[in-house]
Amino acid sequence: MRFMVLVKASQDSEAGVMPTEELLTKMGKYNEELVKAGVMLAGEGLHPTSKGARVRFEGDKRTVIDGPFAETKELVAGYWLWQVRSREEAIEWLKRAPFDGGAEVELRQVFEMEDFGAELTPELREQEKRLLNEIESRKA
Repeated sequence: MRFMVLVKASQDSEAGVMPTEELLTKMGKYNEELVKAGVMLAGEGLHPTSKGARVRFEGDKRTVIDGPFAETKELVAGYWLWQVRSREEAIEWLKRAPFDGGAEVELRQVFEMEDFGAELTPELREQEKRLLNEIESRKA
């Protein structure tokens, strides 16, 4: 099963304060452990919301809202995508993350094709597989 690990933003991350060399070293070691264990599929930090935008959809109207956005506790500063056997395994890996300063990290399971049941018709399943294969082929 796959899990998205969402690292919540802080006042520092929203202000564009970069991590210390010490934290980058610890995070690099942690990410190396995740990769060697076959857990980490992807992971990145995100620029502050001051460099971002949101698009609001209302019927056929699209409204662009430029950052920064309020309510830091609701914002995401980075993410990992992990492949693990269970929610409990993901939690155990997350407990080992080198966050010391009161960080909050959210763990969410990613939907798999089988989760959608009969609504995901054979044609839609085939389309999804084709798109995933195309994405994989572009990585090479």
